[in-house]
Amino acid sequence: MTSAIAPVTLSGHGIRLEPLSREHIAPLQDAVDDGDIGALNYVNVPDRNGIPAWVEQALAMRDAGQHLPFAIIAGGRVVGSTRFYDIDMSVPTLAIGYTFHAASSWRTHVNTANKRLMLGHAFDTLGAQSVFFHTSHLNLRSQAAIERLGAKLDGVLRAHKRHKDGSLRDTYTYSIIAPEWPAIRDRLDARLM
Repeated sequence: MTSAIAPVTLSGHGIRLEPLSREHIAPLQDAVDDGDIGALNYVNVPDRNGIPAWVEQALAMRDAGQHLPFAIIAGGRVVGSTRFYDIDMSVPTLAIGYTFHAASSWRTHVNTANKRLMLGHAFDTLGAQSVFFHTSHLNLRSQAAIERLGAKLDGVLRAHKRHKDGSLRDTYTYSIIAPEWPAIRDRLDARLM
């Protein structure tokens, strides 16, 4: 895979996605404490003590051209993180994931705005032909959010990974392709008005 994606700040719809940095470690620790997100077995998010290593790994993957991680800013504070990964600019295609939000931002505009900015950048700026999402079979909240975006379930990779507790994870794989993006963009924009 080849990556030609440079770090960028994306703003709109009441949020800002800024390139992840070490300065975000303490605010991300507060975000995972909000709702104790790191305790959830089926998400790829550490607890407070694991955030420094998680950020270092994300930055190393960014430097290797494999991931492009962001801090999510809403209401003047860091409320989570997300990233582009599985980047292949020869198609171009990429995935959006490693996303988590502080529980206080659940059921607000934050996730919809986050995905609108990232999908807009992927399709409208980078010329992506497809954008993928992956989630655990146990993460019903994530599955519902991805389906609300308008992504289609492409399939299930059975016994694909392990959860934090070592149990097997089936990975639900969704996608949006370029011809679907204009209608999805309009629907997301209407939801964010």
